[in-house]
Amino acid sequence: MSDLTAAPTEAEASTEKHGLSTAARRKAKVNRAKHSKRFLAIAKTVSIGEIHGLDEGIAKVKELATAKFDETIEAAINLGVDPRHGDQMVRGTTNLPFGTGKSRVVWVFARGEKAEDAKAAGADYVGAEDLLERIQKENGAACDLLVASPDMMPLVGRLGQILKAKMPNPKAGTVSPNVGQVVRDIKGATRAEYRVDKNGIIHAPIGKASYPVENLHANFVALLGALVKAKPAAAKGKYVKRINLSSTMGPSIEIDVTVAQKAAERV
Repeated sequence: MSDLTAAPTEAEASTEKHGLSTAARRKAKVNRAKHSKRFLAIAKTVSIGEIHGLDEGIAKVKELATAKFDETIEAAINLGVDPRHGDQMVRGTTNLPFGTGKSRVVWVFARGEKAEDAKAAGADYVGAEDLLERIQKENGAACDLLVASPDMMPLVGRLGQILKAKMPNPKAGTVSPNVGQVVRDIKGATRAEYRVDKNGIIHAPIGKASYPVENLHANFVALLGALVKAKPAAAKGKYVKRINLSSTMGPSIEIDVTVAQKAAERV
């Protein structure tokens, strides 16, 4: 009696050998949960489209920060700018009254008195040609931020291809004649950087979940005030379009823009 069972196709043989086919694996991923059970549970307590007052929203974000570590509270501020145009780029730094709660590793390019000031301020490494050689040898800078005095930029410029986003920049406040003060601000975790992304959104930390509401409030209005002052002349229409707050592992809470702007104006 002949065997009428069709021989397995190449795809079927591959499925039998390796388990699910590529198409099946892709289909399975579509319905796979993208968040933890903890996140999904707390997300159910947030009403979609609900807009909160500033302090109410901050309190809600703190309540939802239930991870086993002290989560960072971050602001996402949607600005009415088109960062594809250089004259609408929003970038800078501001000091938060109660700090971000996170200290960072700082290396400094400086010589002489400025180098001594940077060391006294707590810089993790200060140098000139020796720092250049270290970065070249390691093909990168194992620090969070690089700071430089203006006279060191011709030297630092040689590292452009290696440093890329870490390159000291006057607009970011990391090129300054007063490197000691810059280092103190960074090491004291009072300095917050902001830079609009390609979608016109600023992402910046405003403190930790353990901070009281009033401290997070003060930090937020300091950040928003700095952004309003940095409004490009070329920006047209509504400048601050939307504000959301969230913790590192928590869902986003939308804040009333008008209320937030009035709070920033009072500072």
